[in-house]
Amino acid sequence: MAVTTVTEEFRAARDRLLELRENYQQAHSEFEWPRFEEFNFAFDWFDQIAADPERGSKPALVIVEQDGSATRRSYAELSARSSQVANWLSSQGVHRGDHMIIMLGNQIELWELMLAGIKLGLVMIPTTTLMGPRDLEDRVERGNARWVAVGSANIGKFADVPGRFTVIEVGDGGSRTEDALQYADSAWSKTDFTPDSPSRADDTLLLYFTSGTTSRAKLVEHTHTSYPVGHLSTMYWIGLEPGDVHLNVASPGWAKHAWSNVFTPWIAEACVFIYNYERFDAAALMAQMDREGVTSFCAPPTVWRMLIQADLTLLKTPPRKAVSAGEPLNAEVIGQVEKAWGVTIRDGFGQTESTVQIANTPGQPIKIGSMGRPLPGYDVVLVDPATGDESDDGELCLRLHKHPVGLMAGYFGDPVKTAEAFRNGYYHTGDMASRDADGVITYVGRGDDVFKSSDYRLSPFELESVLIEHPAVAEAAVVPSPDPVKLSVPKAFVVLASGHEAGPELAEDILRYCREHLAPFKRIRRIEFGELPKTISGKIRRVELRVGEEMRHGGGDIPEGLGIEYSESDFPGLKD
Repeated sequence: MAVTTVTEEFRAARDRLLELRENYQQAHSEFEWPRFEEFNFAFDWFDQIAADPERGSKPALVIVEQDGSATRRSYAELSARSSQVANWLSSQGVHRGDHMIIMLGNQIELWELMLAGIKLGLVMIPTTTLMGPRDLEDRVERGNARWVAVGSANIGKFADVPGRFTVIEVGDGGSRTEDALQYADSAWSKTDFTPDSPSRADDTLLLYFTSGTTSRAKLVEHTHTSYPVGHLSTMYWIGLEPGDVHLNVASPGWAKHAWSNVFTPWIAEACVFIYNYERFDAAALMAQMDREGVTSFCAPPTVWRMLIQADLTLLKTPPRKAVSAGEPLNAEVIGQVEKAWGVTIRDGFGQTESTVQIANTPGQPIKIGSMGRPLPGYDVVLVDPATGDESDDGELCLRLHKHPVGLMAGYFGDPVKTAEAFRNGYYHTGDMASRDADGVITYVGRGDDVFKSSDYRLSPFELESVLIEHPAVAEAAVVPSPDPVKLSVPKAFVVLASGHEAGPELAEDILRYCREHLAPFKRIRRIEFGELPKTISGKIRRVELRVGEEMRHGGGDIPEGLGIEYSESDFPGLKD
């Protein structure tokens, strides 16, 4: 009997998901994760594509700048170049298992380094260029970083960061920082690379810091298979196929960038498309999408909300696949995009800790506002936090009778948090949801965000979904505001759409709209206009808003810096 290689086994699993991309029931019941003892995504997958004359010549990465200039690389070109980088890093003393911070923007060197790091067996710590010295000190220390690859524009941020690490300067070679290794020197290395040993499937490959929306950022540990193989589920959600041109709006340094700008498109043998811009311009983005023939588009809700403020019909050839992740998407946005582009945005749910767990998949009926159904390879249940029993309302959890390949190994250096997440036979996501009779799961909120008003449990997401339907509301966040009678009442923090001015008239109009579209126990009782506090990755920090409300309504003087609050009681026409 012929021996099956890991490449052949991985391709068989991928091809079967492609065949069943619109047959959810069969895919979910039939799919089994390929489980390897040894696997290296760069050698066993990417280089195998590159070695095929037809496949290898196809575009793997296209980066277009705001001025219209472009960088284009085929699978074969990236394969050879990443081997050069791996050889050069090895010659500089970089070894398997070393930890390296990679702090780069959307530039060709980022993808070269990612592939080279996989080949070498590095432990890579992708980091956003927005980080300052204090955050970098935390990453160097907790990430045990011994190497730092950073662009010339940001190299100064590491000048006063303590630690025993070597800096690799990634620049054009024109200016050289003293004592830094120069990435440009890698251009003289050999284009074939031989590793010192195979990569074990459970060896650590990636360390990602979470966004830290409610607490100190955790450090998530992924292996040579948890993302490289686990993103088979993400490919199934998006519906990516060979030859697709996939645009994913995500910043380097966060897990979503690796999801849809590295692993998922390359698993599908698609092309990663990047458009670099200084300030978001919907018309310019759509012009580039037309020019490059984008067939698949993924963006967070913030970007989708900005897009619908523009004329979506400017895009003459809309993508055939449109998805959203990061936070749940509101029905209003979905409806406007569907009307203009003829495509339904499909939500997906995953975490830094995993690949996509739950989603609306291609060809399946969509319940607007829901996350969809569990992806192939994931056994999803809802657990009542009070009783620990499985139910139709509760915390999203994954059964661990078979550890899903796409799930993290744990929290690096933190056995207590790891044990807390992996307890009682489940992985606990910390997110609350409900499930209907058809098995469709709807997001309720982070466990920390769901709150009680009187004796009712309220979901911020549900209330925010109604708020954003008001034409003056561009973005909203709802938190509990302390109340002497009802324990707390829902308060909305609102970012206004262009052309609208904050004031009592608009506050009354929005509060009235909520009265007309929400049950009495769910009504927004207070409102405040202003910008929303966000993590560096763009997620709303509701914890800051909650703390502000505790200060405002906790008695004593109102702290400085809080905005003007409007309440239902301010308007005679809104009194009960």
